[in-house]
Amino acid sequence: MTNKVLHVLYNDDDVLMDAVKKTRAAHHHIEEIYTPFPVHGLDKAMGLEPTRIAITSFLYGLVGLSVAVTMVRYMMIIDWPQDIGGKPSFSFIQNMPAFVPVMFEMTVFFAAHLMVITFYMRSKLWPFKKAENPDVRTTDDHFLMEVAAHGDVDQMVSFFENTGAVEVKVIEKH
Repeated sequence: MTNKVLHVLYNDDDVLMDAVKKTRAAHHHIEEIYTPFPVHGLDKAMGLEPTRIAITSFLYGLVGLSVAVTMVRYMMIIDWPQDIGGKPSFSFIQNMPAFVPVMFEMTVFFAAHLMVITFYMRSKLWPFKKAENPDVRTTDDHFLMEVAAHGDVDQMVSFFENTGAVEVKVIEKH
């Protein structure tokens, strides 16, 4: 079964924001929006749920901190204790101020690297992946809103032309 979608092109981000609000008010389903740069507030205008990426970043930081504490304790206290600067080598707690930079750096390292991996997996951006951009102009200076077509397509086309669209195309999506 094939579905029809409308590719609605805009050449200004403010016009796009107004069009998204009008489109949502008219109860049309926005499939996706392609922009050449991030548009502040577009996610809220589209009605997208807030991201949980900050929570995952915090959890990845906790994993990094746990690995750092375990690593430093094993290396400096259990495996090969050394007397460095007269500090006692038998107590993790007494040596903790010396270990704080290592723990901080490992926390940041794990959070950053695991967030990048999570972003690529969530976005399905694999190495050598072919671009899914429907119109090459959206990488330069145009904004494309992909809207599911339902009901009277001609009425939808005129609706989007009235929102300030530069171009409206009806596409058969397989």
